[in-house]
Amino acid sequence: MWLWLVIGLVAIQRLWELWLANRNTRRLIALGAVEVGARHYPLFIALHASWLAAIALATPPATVPHPAWLAFYVVLQFGRLWVIATLGRFWTTRIITLLGAPLNRRGPYRFVRHPNYVIASLEILVLPLAVGQVWIAVAWSSANAMLLAWRIRVEDGALADRR
Repeated sequence: MWLWLVIGLVAIQRLWELWLANRNTRRLIALGAVEVGARHYPLFIALHASWLAAIALATPPATVPHPAWLAFYVVLQFGRLWVIATLGRFWTTRIITLLGAPLNRRGPYRFVRHPNYVIASLEILVLPLAVGQVWIAVAWSSANAMLLAWRIRVEDGALADRR
């Protein structure tokens, strides 16, 4: 029961994030923004979907999540909301650049250049650990690190003239 509740809530959150990101992307493109690095985007969608599916398929349904790991995951959600609130209409899951728009240096961006990536990376690590799936934590964290290395190079290149 607990496992399905957690997986269901994470899935709902991810779907809401995709909806919000798509809405913001459409608005930004209508203002003249452009997408950069679209080739790797489907890989991130596949990574996150397969991560959640792997947890659901590999974890016995009667598993009760470890309270400390689950609490850490919940704390990460406040970090995610902080990032989304800080970027507002500019928050998206794609690399969208709007010429002349200033780079954000408020909120978590005062401390870390890519706070959303830090939070997502920790989520990918922590949730499987909460249900005892160390191999999923390691495998998906490794895949995520490779994709993020690619994405951060693309994103930093796209934003270089605005730094």
